[in-house]
Amino acid sequence: MRDFTDGLLPSHPRGPDILSKERAQSNVSVDELSEYLLHHNGFLDRQARILPILQKEPLLDKSQQQNLSRPDLYKQALARAKLLRRLADKHGWDIADYKMAEYLVDDVSPYFLHMEMFSTTIREQASDSQRAYWMPQIERWEIIGAYAQTELGHGSNVRGLELEARWDQHAKQFVLHSPALTASKWWNGTLGRTANHAIVVAQLLLPRHGTSSTSKDVEYISYGPHPFIVQVRNMTSHQPLDGVVIGDIGPKYGYATMDNGYMLFDNFRIPHSALLSRYSSVDPDTGRYSKPEKPAVVYGSLTAVRASIVQHARLVLARAVTVAIRYTAIRRQFRDRDGDGNGPELAVLDYPTVQVRILPLLATTFALHYTGLAMQRIYEGTRREIESGNFNNLAHMHSMSSGLKSLCTSLVADGIETCRRALGGHGFGGGSGLIQLNNDYLSKPTVEGDNWMITQQTASYIIKKMTVAVSSPNSRYNDEIDGQFKEYIRQGHQYQLDILRNDRDIVKSFQLRATSLAYNAYQERVVRKRSWNSLLIQLHRLSRAQSQSILVTKFFQALDGDRSLSLSVKGTIWDLFRLFALFTMETESYEFFTSGVVAREQLDRLPTRIGELMAQIRPHAVNLVDSWKVPDYLLDSALGRYDGQVYEDLFNRAHRLNPLNKLTFNPKYWEDETIMGVSDPRLTSSKL
Repeated sequence: MRDFTDGLLPSHPRGPDILSKERAQSNVSVDELSEYLLHHNGFLDRQARILPILQKEPLLDKSQQQNLSRPDLYKQALARAKLLRRLADKHGWDIADYKMAEYLVDDVSPYFLHMEMFSTTIREQASDSQRAYWMPQIERWEIIGAYAQTELGHGSNVRGLELEARWDQHAKQFVLHSPALTASKWWNGTLGRTANHAIVVAQLLLPRHGTSSTSKDVEYISYGPHPFIVQVRNMTSHQPLDGVVIGDIGPKYGYATMDNGYMLFDNFRIPHSALLSRYSSVDPDTGRYSKPEKPAVVYGSLTAVRASIVQHARLVLARAVTVAIRYTAIRRQFRDRDGDGNGPELAVLDYPTVQVRILPLLATTFALHYTGLAMQRIYEGTRREIESGNFNNLAHMHSMSSGLKSLCTSLVADGIETCRRALGGHGFGGGSGLIQLNNDYLSKPTVEGDNWMITQQTASYIIKKMTVAVSSPNSRYNDEIDGQFKEYIRQGHQYQLDILRNDRDIVKSFQLRATSLAYNAYQERVVRKRSWNSLLIQLHRLSRAQSQSILVTKFFQALDGDRSLSLSVKGTIWDLFRLFALFTMETESYEFFTSGVVAREQLDRLPTRIGELMAQIRPHAVNLVDSWKVPDYLLDSALGRYDGQVYEDLFNRAHRLNPLNKLTFNPKYWEDETIMGVSDPRLTSSKL
């Protein structure tokens, strides 16, 4: 039977024509900017090489995945992840190739924690002999590992973990035991159904010197949380070992494809070699403890993941902004009220109320880009120093990664939702391409350290730096922050900056505002001796200000020192820098004013200047998002597709691809039958 809708087309102007016009009106070269942004580690070449391989695989087709149940999504994700590993073996992919494939498939892989936290912890925390034994098995996927730190009763407060690892000197074993229900490991990805091993973080309990671990009244001393590598499932049957209770925690907001797990231990014995002993150890003969030179080094795996999150943030936000800009450029709503009433409907992106929500987020993708690259360089450099025994920059790296993880994930999580709302009604539908992205990214402000909690780590470091600066303001400075603080102490606290015409003054204003908040926090905590808990809101603002200063500074430094971009492209990127910085400044204007950094009259002119910048950026918006080279396969969005065939795709997904429309339902309430011709005993009235 003929379906007359097969011949219907959207009304004019049509999406492809609109996007062609948008691209033609801009002098920003997409290819030039893409190469500039994504040349790092061969990103573009790798994507172009791997994408066609993935698109040929029926298992990796995305057309029906939104209609799957959560158990089916996990099953599919596990099958896909196995396929990716087989493709890696077949095509000789390295680890960067495999991660590119994961990025494009866009499942949260059930193997993700094996690839990230588990392997990273072994590399960073294991002794040389432990590395030599475990890493080959990990890299060949002969064992699959998870990272079990968070518990039902404690997450961010790692020192409060309840799982015990008691040392039995006689047997030369550790005994893992969960003394309470809240000691259950919880939220641990890859653990629920996939992993057979885990890094288990537990309180190390050693007998008090002079007492025997075989004594009935032995007294134990806690040496704090330590990582152990533990087999938790049988390698043949994949069933939990005796003494281990383990499973999947169930449905979540997002991460439907990840088997986040729970795990408890009942006096479960593990060998002495299970304690990862690169930095701390227990002598098997005497039971004596050797502590790490720098205790914070044992949290290196968390720092690694935080650095990775910061770097990845730009690509996530770029996806949401790509959908928002392409669709709002195509979507028409209402005529100009001041026109003659017969003109065309306006593009939604031409409304300032839409621009002010989306274009600053476009600028944010670039700010995140430069800071992400800087964070990765700092992490890699610091890890090299730690491996050689130099711990001087560990505190700086930990502070920076904590503050930036908090700020960047908040910007992206909020930004995705802002984009979704700016899309109007269609943003709520499955064709937006934002449902999975939005739900999955909601975890990021919480995982690897709650975004409000971890800012304390940044603030604590900053207050220590300010305390040193106040005590010796005329001494040589050790780093950039030290120099800013000492200059602030020497020169006083009032500055006249022109943030509307001078880009360096914009950067200076962010640095001085953060420095002023640091000085105020120092006064409250160190001088006036206020309790830490009473300062928590102030400390969060300090961390946010410091991290915003880093984003603005890294953005400026990258552009100021660059000679590779053409004038047309670079001029537009400078406008994005100004828009990001000044939009952020307007949002935080009270602090800039009370810090004495920016004059009131300049702050009052910010809305006008922001409007001017948005008008300058608007003609280039489509080309700017095109430069991120997000393929349609990854976007999986009718609204954001490159060719602009928005309405055709929306209708196709609803009319032809929706499995619900392939069934005929019985609406008669007096009959148990739900689907015509299908009897389902689960849905009979006696069961309801």
